[in-house]
Amino acid sequence: MKKNRERFCNKEREFVYTFKVGTECFKLRVPLQFPVQENPSHLHGRLMLLHNLPCFIENDLKEALSQFIEEESLRDYDEDAEAALEAVKSGEVDLHQLASTWAKAYAETTLEYARPEEPSWDEDFADVYHDLIHSPASETLLNLEHNYFVSISELIGERDVELKKLRERQGVEMEKVMQELGKSLTDQDVNSLAAQHFESQQDLENKWSNELKQSTAIQKQEYQEWVIKLHQDLKNPNNSSLSEEIKVQPSLFRESVDAIGRIYEEQRKLEESFTIHLGAQLKTMHNLRLLRADMLDFCKHKRNHRSGVKLHRLQTALSLYSTSLCGLVLLVDNRINSYSGIKRDFATVCQECTDFHFPRIEEQLEVVQQVALYARTQRGSKLKEAQDSGNQNAVSDEKTAERNYLNILPGEFYITRHSNLSEIHVAFHLCVDDNVKSGNITARDPAIMGLRNILKVCCTHDITTISIPLLLVHDMSEEMTIPWCLRRAELVFKCVKGFMMEMASWDGGISRTVQFLVPQSISEEMFYQLSNMLPQIFRVSSTLTLTSKH
Repeated sequence: MKKNRERFCNKEREFVYTFKVGTECFKLRVPLQFPVQENPSHLHGRLMLLHNLPCFIENDLKEALSQFIEEESLRDYDEDAEAALEAVKSGEVDLHQLASTWAKAYAETTLEYARPEEPSWDEDFADVYHDLIHSPASETLLNLEHNYFVSISELIGERDVELKKLRERQGVEMEKVMQELGKSLTDQDVNSLAAQHFESQQDLENKWSNELKQSTAIQKQEYQEWVIKLHQDLKNPNNSSLSEEIKVQPSLFRESVDAIGRIYEEQRKLEESFTIHLGAQLKTMHNLRLLRADMLDFCKHKRNHRSGVKLHRLQTALSLYSTSLCGLVLLVDNRINSYSGIKRDFATVCQECTDFHFPRIEEQLEVVQQVALYARTQRGSKLKEAQDSGNQNAVSDEKTAERNYLNILPGEFYITRHSNLSEIHVAFHLCVDDNVKSGNITARDPAIMGLRNILKVCCTHDITTISIPLLLVHDMSEEMTIPWCLRRAELVFKCVKGFMMEMASWDGGISRTVQFLVPQSISEEMFYQLSNMLPQIFRVSSTLTLTSKH
């Protein structure tokens, strides 16, 4: 059969077309390799152009060429099929093996006969949790989650106290050594002590890191097993212990210790809300909010308000496996890690509470690093191909890609999923550079285009609430004057408005909530200037007042 196929693939036929021009008769002879890979219409156009053929034979030549290719291809297919049948009849091909191969290919291609996918543990647990959180057992679930949260918080508090004592003790030792520097001690002695201090800190941090990792793993296993057991008990109405199992026990609802000193104090928030309609013919209503707040306020749990903990977490838990997810945009550098800046602060908040549904933030970042490395490798190979073809721009881009091989580029972003944060389920880590601090960025800036791509992901993945840093910065600096803030806010408002109008073609026009956040250090006067700008750019819905004639 393989020999027949090779003979079939290498077969060449000559196409002959006869036509008359006046009294003269002409013949066009073209050798064709079968099977013909090129489109017959494209081949016909090339023949007309190459041989300078008259236009009055164009349609007839196209029809004759298509008919020739079809007839000869069918003849080759028939010959190949006859040769395959002869190979089966002669015993050259094992009939049972051939039947098994066909059955496997048919089952993998046709959904009706395909083997059903085995449900995974994550999918089963997600269904069970979704049922329980919408049942009377939801209060018990939230109480249990809070107890675990307080337990981890206390452990983190002990870690911080021990690290603080170690640094204080090392500071005293270093002071004594510095006083003796040049007398009885040398620079080498100071460097040796600094190295010992660093090693001691690393050992202590690794010890606590392993303990926290082990504690969260145990909590996650216990929680998931308890949720599965409770769901099974709910299916059995005759279970007498069920009422005691889901009974809320206030004594178990522990408070965090104020002495630890890890309570976040909330500053007074400024907030303005607007309802807008976007669209040319079919208008869609959206909600806009302008807030003066820290981005991480949407992630932190409020440990100092026991009465509001359950209500605060309930909405997030109810929508965890729904079509109404909440997202947040964090502005990060081009390194995929959690070692500095807002990335470290965000990772610290994530570690304060066990995530019972998704991998830890460190594990998710490791996966992102692998995906980014693969994507960069693919991009590098394409740039190399472009370089070989003589594209000078690709050469310079390739050098940049090689220099930052493990990093992402401005405008690119990666996503992490969370179930243990206060008000969000998804975090978009948008890469930006120092250019966002300048006052001359345009609508084509990578950061702006990254926002567009983020909104597109929101449309395709049921994220109906998204929080965006309005000024594309998390902290104010000296160069960010009032005119700078107004120009930046106007640019972001107009771009987001355009992106939201595109949403109608992406998702069919679903109502969404977009929250614009400004840094807490911004003044009230500046905040209200931005608040007055928003309804001038967006079409804000106006109220209709009905009065009686009498």
